[in-house]
Amino acid sequence: MNSLFLFLGIMAFFVVALTFWNALQRRKGNTKEKKSTPPLVDGGCCGMHEVCERDSLIAAFTKEPEYFDDEELDNFAGKDSSDYTEDEVDEFREIFYTLLDEDKPRWVRSLQVRGIQVPDQLKDEILMVVNDMRMQKMHA
Repeated sequence: MNSLFLFLGIMAFFVVALTFWNALQRRKGNTKEKKSTPPLVDGGCCGMHEVCERDSLIAAFTKEPEYFDDEELDNFAGKDSSDYTEDEVDEFREIFYTLLDEDKPRWVRSLQVRGIQVPDQLKDEILMVVNDMRMQKMHA
């Protein structure tokens, strides 16, 4: 029962952190200059620590993005995370769920490097899947 409360507490923390991060990104505004470069937070991390923590130090120095047979997502570079249609969200979802589990955090980091924001409708889902993967590793 305690682990359930801990899990729910961690999830609530990350939802609040993501909400704050999105509000901060919107406050900064979107300019052509920002769209042409990856929107990194200070320190080179995307702000989604549950997703990219493992690769953040190495990836911060990566100039070339890693692709996961998802080049079509480059069309969404610079698009605000709240502006996706359901069909576009499904496109992201399909790619995410066809990836190997160990590739999922790297995929999210790749999107960040490419200047592609994860759709708001998918962020909680991604965080839950990655958090569940980590919990399974801890209990294995």
